Amino acid sequence: MSVSGSLALAAAASLGAPDPTASGALLSAVESIDWWLVGDPADWWFVVRNADYLGGGLLLTVGLTVASILLGFLVGFPAGAVEVYGDGLSKRLVETAGVVLRGTPIVVILLVMYFVLGVPQVNLGVGSISPAISAGILGLGLRSAAYQSQIFRASLSSVDDGQLEAGRAVGLSRFEAIRYVVVPQALRRSIPGFQNEFTIVLKDTSIVFAIGLAELLTRGYDLFTEQTTAVLEVILFISAIYFVLTFTTNRALDYLGTRYAIPEGESA
Repeated sequence: MSVSGSLALAAAASLGAPDPTASGALLSAVESIDWWLVGDPADWWFVVRNADYLGGGLLLTVGLTVASILLGFLVGFPAGAVEVYGDGLSKRLVETAGVVLRGTPIVVILLVMYFVLGVPQVNLGVGSISPAISAGILGLGLRSAAYQSQIFRASLSSVDDGQLEAGRAVGLSRFEAIRYVVVPQALRRSIPGFQNEFTIVLKDTSIVFAIGLAELLTRGYDLFTEQTTAVLEVILFISAIYFVLTFTTNRALDYLGTRYAIPEGESA
């Protein structure tokens, strides 16, 4: 007899059901769903009872992802612009920093930020950000910036030089032509690249356990360490959360990409 069937009989007995026909019907009904139920019901109930604990890790994962993407944008966009329009020392410095960040494992970057540089606690008035979270955001954000710079470098380069020349022809300075003519088109063309970048940063948040942060995956590990029979159920539950986060964000970016796509044959 399956575990779910045993639970059904136990439930019937606890309710004082004397009718063996009723007990048999209950057992049959429960066992009829065994074909789609993956895992043990008792272990699934253990996961549901600890959903609030996983929720704390989910909030940290989402917070790290959003903050890192924003930091990556604030640093990566100017870096991409320097690679396209800069020259001399500034361009070489940006290119070298990008190569170093992209070529260094993310766990090494996080360890350096936390243990070597010693990122301080950030006070926001209404609250504070711990050194570990600050180091996580800084490490993930700079790594994201190195990749986002390449997204923006490609999107800026994709805008025809004639657009820049047209802006100069109507009296704009070079900076104004880049800002008002090239950048709006480049941003619209860079939207698809953010789908991959978001997914990468979301997955990389699981590495912050190395500096003592308990994000979603780490809290899941804590749960199936506590109840070793629930390994499959915890992993499936966490995988479903990651899937929902990735799917909804990618669909939202798909919509933005379609909504703001530059019509074919036009430049703006």
